[in-house]
Amino acid sequence: MRRILSIDGGGIRGLLPASFLATLEDAIGEPIVEYFDLIVGTSTGGIIALGLGAGLPAADIRDFYLVHGPSIFSGSRAPRSLRHLAFGKYSAAGLRDALGDALGGMRLGESRTRLVVPSVNLENGEVHIYKTAHHPRLERDYKEKMVDVALASAAAPTYLPTYRTTGGIPLVDGGLFANNPVGLAVVEALGVLEWPRSEIRVLSLGCGAEPLGIGLARRRSMGRVYWAPKIVSVFMSAQSSSSLGTAQLLAGHENVIRINPTVASGRFGLDRTSEMTSLRGLGETHARTALPTLRATFFNEKAAPFVPERS
Repeated sequence: MRRILSIDGGGIRGLLPASFLATLEDAIGEPIVEYFDLIVGTSTGGIIALGLGAGLPAADIRDFYLVHGPSIFSGSRAPRSLRHLAFGKYSAAGLRDALGDALGGMRLGESRTRLVVPSVNLENGEVHIYKTAHHPRLERDYKEKMVDVALASAAAPTYLPTYRTTGGIPLVDGGLFANNPVGLAVVEALGVLEWPRSEIRVLSLGCGAEPLGIGLARRRSMGRVYWAPKIVSVFMSAQSSSSLGTAQLLAGHENVIRINPTVASGRFGLDRTSEMTSLRGLGETHARTALPTLRATFFNEKAAPFVPERS
């Protein structure tokens, strides 16, 4: 059996899947990473994926959000809101320092499992996907520092500045094309790794789903001012639905488990650190509920050790 873990983007809301995984890890008594053959994460999900690949306990990744979240998303609320109209809301310095404390100088090639972490290249508009050396043609990414991969995938436009590689490539948040990366994960498993469809089992974790607040646009033609604050949520919802549908079609509906609790609209912002305790609680609650089902499918035996093509 080949087991895949997919984790959505969502800013500080990544605390929800991080707490979910920490609760599972505490219950099974062994590192989560040892049970998955492939972990795919976007943005905040990419940070979690990299942390797991680096061998960090899931509880430490959960605590990363609790400890560093307020300093990453710090600043006076009113000035930040005004600045956000014309410039990025936050500096990347807080996130870089926090990632450095957690991941040190570890490189992608040191991961304990296969990783896929997407970003977007602003120079040409193409996707830029970081991968461990789990296929002979993947010749370069394993040299990249995990901190840099995380910064590239999490560089959310309007929130954090564009990340530039040492070669000058401008990269931004992978959520622009795969905020829910579960479809990407299954395509990697079938198309690149060539795993048999019948052997694939997928656990897809979201950061909380909000009901669409479209209002008048459902029955009237509205303009830019009305759509501006709403279009991103429509895009994200549609992308997630499409990605999940792709994964279910390719791997089989019965082989894909999606956990993404519905949350109150507007309560959990991408940078709202005041609700971190509730996010942690949501993760723990849903893990306790899901554990009996997940144990039989994902935690009955460990994955085979990952042997990269290059090191």
